[in-house]
Amino acid sequence: MEEPHPQTSPALPAGQPQADPPPWRRDFPIDWPQDEYVSRRDFVKFVVLVSFAFVVGQFWILLQNFLRLKPSSSSAMEITGAAALPVGGSLLFAYPSPNEPAILVKTDANTYLAYDQRCTHLSCPVIAQPQAGRFICPCHEGVYDLATGRPLAGPPRRPLRRIVLEVRSGRVYATGVEARAV
Repeated sequence: MEEPHPQTSPALPAGQPQADPPPWRRDFPIDWPQDEYVSRRDFVKFVVLVSFAFVVGQFWILLQNFLRLKPSSSSAMEITGAAALPVGGSLLFAYPSPNEPAILVKTDANTYLAYDQRCTHLSCPVIAQPQAGRFICPCHEGVYDLATGRPLAGPPRRPLRRIVLEVRSGRVYATGVEARAV
């Protein structure tokens, strides 16, 4: 004789004996309806805790964005000599920290531009195309304006972070990161 499945078998209230219970029920005396029962109080407690976790997560993301957009107070860092970079050339460097890649572009004899090299869509590295007046992101075909860092095409919606530059005695220095309203 085949034993019925425990969830389809008629359940007896806890503590009541069953006439000739199957061997597994003697080994595992579980009251299935009581085991699967969730009170309204437990359900509301779970919903409140999950909602609280989501709220805390949103505030954490907001705090991280606020700290990231805070103007950098980094000291001036020499990038390269003005004569070392040809017109239309670009140079990779790290600023304001060693983990933040940046790109310097010389557009004419006296004009230098520098931006964070990470695409604002998914942080792929952007490539300078000074002849076309743009940066491109090869991952998803994003295009940025070289002069402003604003997105022109593709999935990026936010501009590249601009690095403030100074030229002193023929040397190019990065002096800070421009704060932008997103």
